[in-house]
Amino acid sequence: MKKIVLFLLVSLAVSCSGIEPKDIELLNGYWEIHKVEIPSGEKKEYKVNESVDYFEIADLKGFRKKLVPQMDGTFLTNEVQENITVEFKDDKVILHYKTNYASWDEEMISLTDKELVVKNQQDIKYFYTKKQF
Repeated sequence: MKKIVLFLLVSLAVSCSGIEPKDIELLNGYWEIHKVEIPSGEKKEYKVNESVDYFEIADLKGFRKKLVPQMDGTFLTNEVQENITVEFKDDKVILHYKTNYASWDEEMISLTDKELVVKNQQDIKYFYTKKQF
């Protein structure tokens, strides 16, 4: 019986994303892409980015905006905002994006206070680093 319980616990731990609803608050703030991996295994490293992504999520709903940091500490942005809803489904965390022009989904692979990894519908993985401004 102990072996069965242990097997079930290990199976559950391996199958889950490890991201819990309380972790989503870690998404709030400024994120910069530092690497992209395409399904073939090819990787692109980003040493310098002209923009950062700003996320603001509360109660599994919020938005993402693209911002361009300025030398004086301010940001330039346009009025385009991607509305986001977060869904926990089948041991996955799905980010549903919607604008006036399109809607799409990304799977959140991992989230810590320092790194975010998401995968889009074309299986392209985006690796973000949290920025402090």
